[in-house]
Amino acid sequence: MDKIFRGELLSPAGDAECFESALKFGADAIYLAGKQFGMRTASANFDIETLRSSVRKAHEKGVSVFVTCNVLPRNNEIDLMPEFLEQCQDCGVDALIIADLGVLSLAEKYAPKVERHISTQAGIVNYQTAQVFYDMGAKRVVLARELSLEDIAGIRAKTNPELELEVFVHGSMCVSFSGRCLISSYMTGRDANRGDCAQPCRWKYHLYEEHRDGQYFPINEESDGTYLYNSRDLCMIEHIDDILKAGVKSLKIEGRAKSAYYVAVTTNAYRHALNDYYKMGDNWTLAPWIREELEKVSHREYNTGFFYGGEPGQVTSNGGYIRKYDVVAVCDDYKDGTAYMTQRNRFFVGDTLDVLPPSGVPFHITVETMFNDKGEPIDVAPHAMQKLTMLTDTVIPSGSLLRKKR
Repeated sequence: MDKIFRGELLSPAGDAECFESALKFGADAIYLAGKQFGMRTASANFDIETLRSSVRKAHEKGVSVFVTCNVLPRNNEIDLMPEFLEQCQDCGVDALIIADLGVLSLAEKYAPKVERHISTQAGIVNYQTAQVFYDMGAKRVVLARELSLEDIAGIRAKTNPELELEVFVHGSMCVSFSGRCLISSYMTGRDANRGDCAQPCRWKYHLYEEHRDGQYFPINEESDGTYLYNSRDLCMIEHIDDILKAGVKSLKIEGRAKSAYYVAVTTNAYRHALNDYYKMGDNWTLAPWIREELEKVSHREYNTGFFYGGEPGQVTSNGGYIRKYDVVAVCDDYKDGTAYMTQRNRFFVGDTLDVLPPSGVPFHITVETMFNDKGEPIDVAPHAMQKLTMLTDTVIPSGSLLRKKR
């Protein structure tokens, strides 16, 4: 058996709750953004004090923190960059994720103690470009999503072995090249290359004839229009062995604009898949429950992207997500046969719930006896964020997510 190469599991965090999920469910590293210069302005993101405390908490658990600094800044924005970079270094972040050459130069000057990672926005598709970035001081490159495993292995073979390679293995994809897109700017004035994408590629479109004002024609035979740019979601959970064998250091989950629940489920699934692979080596096969977990988060149709050649294609029949489960409660504590919970969605006595414990294997319980915050027995939990208790002999670890199938 070949020597097993151990990769890094890199999870997203758009806010403090997502950050906690990534920590609890097994991330080796977490990437996030400050209040400026990140590619997800729709997320809450992290102010400097929250960033400082988050880094401290992560380091106590041996987890790294990377700050995305990957917008393409205009002149007035670049003037603000030195202070931001100095603050990131002062907070103790482990790396900055950078797309712009000017920012790369500033990071070397104003945050010299922080690793520099080159964003997928840089569009790295060959070994020469990867090596040049290494020569310019980059510790890692996040490769373009359009590469095959063969391409990646070629880059690994022809670059300095100290240069780390990172790829996305799960989550949303764009119709643009490595996230470089102008559709949002054209249609809404919101610049995707500065973190403010309105995602018009997901919208539904109709065709209008020039001389028939106000009269539209469906582009296909369906009455509800056509989705022209609707990318599938990437899912490489069944192929992490191929990813690692190609020489990839970091396996990255997309999703800084997604929920803490999404972060928990995807991180837990890839954590268990990686751990099983480390134990089993060439005999590894993905446990069925792990693959099933990824069906329990909202997603578009899954595929393997460009890794095995060819185009992933678009979903032209609909623009909606596949959503089969809802989170109904979070377990705050468990003592002496009682689970203390906070409600998130409505559920009833008699319901069978799917429990996902932190860094654990899911299991099922049936709701038999439930009380509100006044100690009164109830048959239904109808109020969001309501405090509840539930009697159960099954231990539900603190931080567990309780789900109900739709």
